[in-house]
Amino acid sequence: MKRLTHISSDGRALMVDVSAKPMSTRKAVATGKIRLQRDTLDLISKDQTAKGNVFATARIAGIQTAKQTAQLIPLCHTLPLTEVKIDVVTSNQGVEVKCTAQTIAQTGVEMEALVGVTVALLTIYDMCKAVDKQMVISEVHLVEKTKSAIAAVYDRRNQKSRRS
Repeated sequence: MKRLTHISSDGRALMVDVSAKPMSTRKAVATGKIRLQRDTLDLISKDQTAKGNVFATARIAGIQTAKQTAQLIPLCHTLPLTEVKIDVVTSNQGVEVKCTAQTIAQTGVEMEALVGVTVALLTIYDMCKAVDKQMVISEVHLVEKTKSAIAAVYDRRNQKSRRS
């Protein structure tokens, strides 16, 4: 079995040293669902909730919070996110939210994607709790995690700026 990377050999919590890892393009996608009553979905679609546009607010909350992941999760690295995108899709049972996070860094962005999707779902919950007591958030999980070498164009651009 693999060892836990955030636990030292003597059992102490530690932030992993990624300084020796090469920079690479990283992407993570997380999804989750919130079950809503049909009447609640109708109120949202007609923009008739007391707190405003539910999905627009959830998107902003997810993006904003993904950018703050290192302040929320103690051992996460602070990452320069190049993109955070929140997609919201409705169905008869509720809403599915997807968060895509990207960076060019030495470590992955899965925590940012998971935090983004979770807070977007919690925002929907908060905005609808006065009218729907049956809501259930579920199935929050990572669906994709990729890492690829930085494009040669990016490397050339960086070399030119270092010479200047």
